Amino acid sequence: MRYCSRCGSEYQDSVANCTDCPTHPPLVSSDEMHDRGLPLPHELDQHRFVKAGIAEDPVTAQVFADVLEEQGIPLIVRPGRSGIVDELTTGNLLPWWEILVPDTSQTRAASLLEQVKLQSQATAEEAGRAAEEEEREGELARGAPLDSAPPAI
Repeated sequence: MRYCSRCGSEYQDSVANCTDCPTHPPLVSSDEMHDRGLPLPHELDQHRFVKAGIAEDPVTAQVFADVLEEQGIPLIVRPGRSGIVDELTTGNLLPWWEILVPDTSQTRAASLLEQVKLQSQATAEEAGRAAEEEEREGELARGAPLDSAPPAI
């Protein structure tokens, strides 16, 4: 492999000049990069990303991403689908979104995502109770008796 000593881009040996830099500097070998004291691209980032959680829909995936970004946790949201075994056994090929974070942040990120899930469930339950209460109040306002059978015709 050959490298640009200016931007660090990696190229196949058949390429002579960097196409990423405006002046198209000549590419150098990995030995030349080390001689100049420059790191190779794979030496720069030592993060290993691991799964912190899974979202079942894109809105939840975005909420998870927003929460982790607010906390300064780097992340990758990787869309995927369930496997062929799921499709054969259930007839469904369901989408999912995997939330990946650096291994050093996994515990903290997983805890944050669990808190978001619990808050979301609580909010959904509250919304259900509020809807039932609103329906009950509407029936009372119309003068309809609660839990009564429909009139016989």
